[in-house]
Amino acid sequence: MSKASIQAQKQLDRIVALGYPDVADMSAEAFRALARPLIDALKDSDLGENILLVPTHELVSPESLIARTSINRMAGFTTMPPRDVASFLPQDGCEPPEGPFYLVVDPHTGTAYVNREPDVARKLIDSDEHMPLTLEEGLAIATQHPDWLVKKNGFNLLGSRSADGRVPSIWMSQNAPRLGSVWPTSRHTWLGNAYCQARRGLSLFR
Repeated sequence: MSKASIQAQKQLDRIVALGYPDVADMSAEAFRALARPLIDALKDSDLGENILLVPTHELVSPESLIARTSINRMAGFTTMPPRDVASFLPQDGCEPPEGPFYLVVDPHTGTAYVNREPDVARKLIDSDEHMPLTLEEGLAIATQHPDWLVKKNGFNLLGSRSADGRVPSIWMSQNAPRLGSVWPTSRHTWLGNAYCQARRGLSLFR
């Protein structure tokens, strides 16, 4: 077993315990079976522990996931209607790999890009050869590493955008994780712009 496979299994256990199989309308056993090929493929990987196991939005709808995050027993929330959350789609170059699950490598809340307008931050992220995170990937951070919201910063998710130009954001509000949105020309002192180094699907490990 590699560090990556152990970490991915730990993250799978967490989301199963949080009821993700119910969101996917399947049994816990069936849900785990969908992730097993990817986790098994990681057994000989040298990726390390700094990864995120991300279910695609076809498997679990993101509008139902923020309520399954929590900090100090304060459940996450959003004031956006489900149709608004569903409108945030991956942008060109940020599409997830094929499969019900994939990995994000070296995720970061974007500390270096705090208080930057999303459109400006996207150019900086691109020039630094990073990849902006999507809504689903940001929810994975809030689920697996809620302490990052407290110790680091909230963050915009520039890899997703709605038709009207807004980008999703996750930050602390009322002592709990909150899913909201910002306009591409807005800047906020408490929001970074999250990124990663790579996305990896099962096909890349075969």
